[in-house]
Amino acid sequence: MSTHELDGDQQLEILLRGEIAITMRMPYSSNATYLVSIALDGKTIQAIYKPMSGERPLWDFEPGLHRREVAAYRLSEAMGLGFVPTTVLRDGPSGEGSVQLLIESDPDEHYFTIFEQRQDLHEQFRAMCMFDILANNTDRKSGHVLVDKNSRVWGIDHGVCFAADFKLRTVIWEFGGEEISQQLLEKIEPITQTVPLEVATLLSEQEVVAITERAKWLFKGAQFPVDPSGRHYPWPLV
Repeated sequence: MSTHELDGDQQLEILLRGEIAITMRMPYSSNATYLVSIALDGKTIQAIYKPMSGERPLWDFEPGLHRREVAAYRLSEAMGLGFVPTTVLRDGPSGEGSVQLLIESDPDEHYFTIFEQRQDLHEQFRAMCMFDILANNTDRKSGHVLVDKNSRVWGIDHGVCFAADFKLRTVIWEFGGEEISQQLLEKIEPITQTVPLEVATLLSEQEVVAITERAKWLFKGAQFPVDPSGRHYPWPLV
């Protein structure tokens, strides 16, 4: 049974309880990242497994980037955005890590190739842009934006989000200066008061406070920011 034939609850149950088998190590990843198959009760799905034991040390983030992957999923869900693939925290063949549902997409497509051709997806891109500001995403490369066969936009690779200091680096700047829609403002407003507990428990106290401060700033300004310096892009871009 393929992934798209299972509903969300079934996918979550398999991700949490299924037996993980490593298929291959993903190329071009700075940290250990594995394509895995997960089987439970005769059903199998594919996922991406990122164990903490395979992380390279970073000077500006504490070990445990896999927990930030899970926090990004939980924040996306709590805000009703739903663009981060289902991601769980669990043990795997190389110890504790994040396990994220694999999204089937065209590997030759990414944000830069899609933006000009698919104006029908721009509202989804605006939501992702807003989320990245709140999550303080330091690595929204073009290749971290996927579109599935149903024209649903997905965002992956959130291991370097949620720093307390402002470190935003993203390729999504086309909306700079635009007013944020009322629909998105309504999703931001609750975060100006409190960060969902299921997110906060994965981060430091300072990082949780910073999320709320960014939400207040974004909600009050009600505009997408502009980067006049040109320094808030990730590298490489794709």
